[in-house]
Amino acid sequence: MSTTAIRSQDATTDARVGQVDLKLEVITIPVSDIDRAKEFYGGLGWRLDADFRSGDERAVQFTPPGSQGSVHFGTNLTTAAPGSAQALLIVSDIQAARTELVSRDVAVSEVFHYAGFNRVDPRARLSGPAPERQSYRSWVSFSDPDGNTWLVQEVTTRLPGRVAGETTYTSVSEVASALRRASTAHGEHEKRTGQRDENWPDWYAEYMVREQSGEALPL
Repeated sequence: MSTTAIRSQDATTDARVGQVDLKLEVITIPVSDIDRAKEFYGGLGWRLDADFRSGDERAVQFTPPGSQGSVHFGTNLTTAAPGSAQALLIVSDIQAARTELVSRDVAVSEVFHYAGFNRVDPRARLSGPAPERQSYRSWVSFSDPDGNTWLVQEVTTRLPGRVAGETTYTSVSEVASALRRASTAHGEHEKRTGQRDENWPDWYAEYMVREQSGEALPL
């Protein structure tokens, strides 16, 4: 399958991009049993931020590891039917993410990729990671006890403009993964040049910045 990505302009120069920060804070998950949902999301290893109660009303909030956004559920938070939500998580290593979910007794799918952009038709899912493990193309999925669906997507290199020129890592594991990729690429760089590069810290830094901003990687 051939795909063409239409890439955004640099967010710092595109006049159409808003200048006031609007940070996605929380997604509301519709559930039928608050305690059951709390046990499930806690079992994922997500951080419990709050469990507020006032009379018959209640609100519970969790944050996934490394995430700047959270989820919450409770009473009178949404009119959506339990199980109707679908949300997306991003990881840098889809196999490692699946392994951890399995270790937490989560019924998670095998790794798959899509034949196109159709996420609705099960026949569009193809077994195994994307050929050549392209960024944005490999997935797993799981559901909570109500049937709310979570897609987990592997992203290793961002498209230009997606990070607005900033290098953003939100967890130790993301930094470690980026360093390992830079180390491997640097080893190939030394093989090509036939010389030992003593200035590897600068090379690593350039690689990581370019990777996050979607620029061509150093050779």
